[in-house]
Amino acid sequence: MRSIDFSVVVPVYNSEHSLAELFERTRAVFAKLGRSFEMIFVEDCGKDRSWEVLRELSDRYPGEVVAVRLARNFGQHNATLCGFHHANGDFVITIDDDLQIPPEEIPRLIEEQERSGAELVYGYYDEKHHGLIQNLGSWVIQKTFEVTFSAKGKGSSFRLISASLIEKVRQHRQRFVFIDGLLFWYTQYVSRISVKHEPRKIGRSSYSMFKRLRQAADVFFNFTTLPLRWTIYVGFLVSTISLGLGVTFFIRAFYYTTPSGWASLAVTILFVGGSILMVLGIIGEYISRIFTLNNERPQFSVKEILTSREQTKRAVR
Repeated sequence: MRSIDFSVVVPVYNSEHSLAELFERTRAVFAKLGRSFEMIFVEDCGKDRSWEVLRELSDRYPGEVVAVRLARNFGQHNATLCGFHHANGDFVITIDDDLQIPPEEIPRLIEEQERSGAELVYGYYDEKHHGLIQNLGSWVIQKTFEVTFSAKGKGSSFRLISASLIEKVRQHRQRFVFIDGLLFWYTQYVSRISVKHEPRKIGRSSYSMFKRLRQAADVFFNFTTLPLRWTIYVGFLVSTISLGLGVTFFIRAFYYTTPSGWASLAVTILFVGGSILMVLGIIGEYISRIFTLNNERPQFSVKEILTSREQTKRAVR
């Protein structure tokens, strides 16, 4: 039987200056609520002293801090999934390590879950305090997510998830991990509330525009076959255009006695050739992901765990 009310999962990457404050403020929130909690930090092989800070927190707060160190950098979503495998709470809350989402907003997630009975509660931001590039990248990810999963409404990395839903997500074996996609695969009982989003005080985001575009492409290729379907439409469009051009040139042949059309021929060949290469690229992308899946590469690999609490042992993958 579970003895912890809430597990707070925090993927950590180069956040040595915010971790202590994040924990202290979160601890104060649950003390005020009178609810038990554990905070699971998953250090994603960053380049600063984050692991040393987590070691100090684990020594200072035995039973409340679980620190997991990955063997190499696997990314935010894989680190979050790793945290799920070590969570024992009746509910799991995910929150970023940069303090842009105030831990003081956690009670609002809990209140919304108790009111709605939802398996998944998102805290979304009406106003984001990110830079232009990061906001644009977030918009791309959001729109890709909406198209892929036909999801309505905003989401974020600030979530409350039921233990039953977490148990289903743990069974996921695909190498590519997109937490929101997995959650929407297993439930439609979703609720949302607006929360604060504060400017970043320390450091800068590790997500570049390129990384966000790559993540959007991964979501598209790993969770839907829409690109393959679009190749049919591209092929139909190219065939229609080619047929139209063919009819046009055939008619023109009755009115012109001199050879013409070299430019149009070159454009047509380039257009058709480019379309074929694009379609082959999409098919190749799916084949490469099938190859990766068959290789059964791990979603994450744990190097070290710091905890003084007896836990149910789960496989480290």
